[in-house]
Amino acid sequence: MRTSSNPVFRNLPKQEGGGYATFGSATAGASQAAQQFGQPQAYGDPYQTGPTSRAMTIDDVVTKTGITLGVLALTAIVSFILVDGNPGLAAPFVIGGGLVGLGLVLFATFGRKMDSKAVVLAYAVAEGIFLGALSFLFTFPIQGASAGTLISQAVLGTFGVFFGMLVVYKTGAIRVTPRLTRMIVGALIGVVVLALGNLVASFFMDGGLGLRDGGPIAIIFSLVCIGIAAFSFLLDFDQADQLIRAQAPEKAAWGVAFGLTITLVWLYVEILRLLSYFNND
Repeated sequence: MRTSSNPVFRNLPKQEGGGYATFGSATAGASQAAQQFGQPQAYGDPYQTGPTSRAMTIDDVVTKTGITLGVLALTAIVSFILVDGNPGLAAPFVIGGGLVGLGLVLFATFGRKMDSKAVVLAYAVAEGIFLGALSFLFTFPIQGASAGTLISQAVLGTFGVFFGMLVVYKTGAIRVTPRLTRMIVGALIGVVVLALGNLVASFFMDGGLGLRDGGPIAIIFSLVCIGIAAFSFLLDFDQADQLIRAQAPEKAAWGVAFGLTITLVWLYVEILRLLSYFNND
């Protein structure tokens, strides 16, 4: 089974038959689940449910993702308003929200809590605080109606890329193969290493490696990050598809919503950053 570049999807439990733990393959998932429910698993399967648990559907994914994004958007608006009234809150909100969000991702990934509604919604709140304050910082130099326009463009761009890649996936224009997966994961690791290297270098030289200073290299780096985030959606869609075919329980939809939200947040930040480069010139 292919793995996703998204850590939440990548750490969903699997079993040898090709399906997810306790759910079997797509063709035999229901019967195997009925046989295995109620039998404790040695590795602590987070998807152990009672025999009455129904299988996850695409409607569950849409609903849970919509709820998660709604909570994130509402929190981001409140955060932006608070920071706009008191700019001194910007740094604490960005740092605090970002660290809490990262901590929740690590907790969900290694603690096998990807399908926890509480963890997913807590992440949405933390990232909403982070994004609201970060949006203020990116648009602070221009302010006024132009700032709102810039944020609206970033939001539209984010969902435009999301739905565009969804169409690409559904039409089969680009097939998710093991080779494509390796390429995207490798590219993701590469940009993470570069970003960390730039951060460390910024402690010793002005602008670091030039990946975030608004120059030509920074613009190219942001475009590369946007491209990788866009292609990551293909892997995320494929993993969600496999969960549905494997008849994972309804609660697994929270894990799908979690993974998609992580990618959406990253994509929004990169698009807003790129737009801010052009508007600051």
